[in-house]
Amino acid sequence: MRLLVCATALSATALSATALCAFAVPANAADTKIVYGYAWATGATEIRITPMTATYRKPLHTFKAVSGAKELRLDYAKAAFRRVTVACDLKETEGRVAIDRKGLGTTVCEPDALTDQLAAGPRPVRVEYRGSEAVKINEVLAKWPASRTVRGTVKRVDDTTVLFTGAGRTLKLGYTNLMSFARTTKRCGDGWLAGRPVNADKHGLGKKACQSRDFTKALKSVGHPVLVQVDYTPDVNELSGVREVFRDA
Repeated sequence: MRLLVCATALSATALSATALCAFAVPANAADTKIVYGYAWATGATEIRITPMTATYRKPLHTFKAVSGAKELRLDYAKAAFRRVTVACDLKETEGRVAIDRKGLGTTVCEPDALTDQLAAGPRPVRVEYRGSEAVKINEVLAKWPASRTVRGTVKRVDDTTVLFTGAGRTLKLGYTNLMSFARTTKRCGDGWLAGRPVNADKHGLGKKACQSRDFTKALKSVGHPVLVQVDYTPDVNELSGVREVFRDA
């Protein structure tokens, strides 16, 4: 809440008092703000989140992208965390939810519980924050968009993030160790497109089942965008699967 402080002398006239009020101290720039969106882990106690609009129809929130919204990075080490599950250590709701009339999680948990959840992927949340510090984070139940399959190129950002360009736009996509990776190469640990495409189908798509760590390693071996086919969730911007592509297979 913002406080407007105005000091006036007892003998000041009404006009003088008005003049003095005009020079009141401005509201604190660190006032609490609220953002909805999908939180991704970017460090031990840091999240990245791109602001989205949120519509609530019990029991689900529907998020929509905001044109031009800029990604926020917030530290949650000291934030209050509230889950939608009835216990902090549950992976799923198991048919029972703990939400208030606004659809916000109410089960009181420590920040470590959020860390555990983020390890499995992005979480739909409502965040109250000041500056770069998250003050309170409520988990919410959200309507998950349908996955899409698109061919394009990826370029490495870090060990859990890529820039994907396809269908006329570029997206920042994140992934976890649950992501699948299908290779055209002989071995999962080979460099990108190393050797003959012995595991490519007639369309040049990889068919050798590998893991996300193999994707991370292979992508580190190249410094330029590489051709892929991806399965991703729009708005959540999560990669669920990547297939290496050999163009001339």
